[in-house]
Amino acid sequence: MRRIFTLSLVTIALVTVFSACVRDREYIDESYWLTKERGEIVLSDPYCEYYVVETAYGYTILRSFSNYKPYEGSIVYGNFSSYGLRDFYNRSNGQVFTSEVREYWLSYFEAQDAIDYYCY
Repeated sequence: MRRIFTLSLVTIALVTVFSACVRDREYIDESYWLTKERGEIVLSDPYCEYYVVETAYGYTILRSFSNYKPYEGSIVYGNFSSYGLRDFYNRSNGQVFTSEVREYWLSYFEAQDAIDYYCY
């Protein structure tokens, strides 16, 4: 009887923790995201997991994570100026998504070469 009670308390605690994480993800603080870098998706190919974002500092190559990619023309916010896996905000549809920054601050021609290298 004691094991069942302990197991049920652990289960309740885990459910509370994980449901709290999901709830935080559902609420998007747009004022926070609008303080980040702004970019526009200029290339998003359905057959390639990489896509290109144009920012004020040049072009950034992102790799999609969990099969989500924003459409061309979408306005996105986040940190496009350093390598790594991070969250971004797609203001066009109000969704937070995760992607990996592979290249950043590229010129137009460097971005073309990079996307050709990664995709074709």
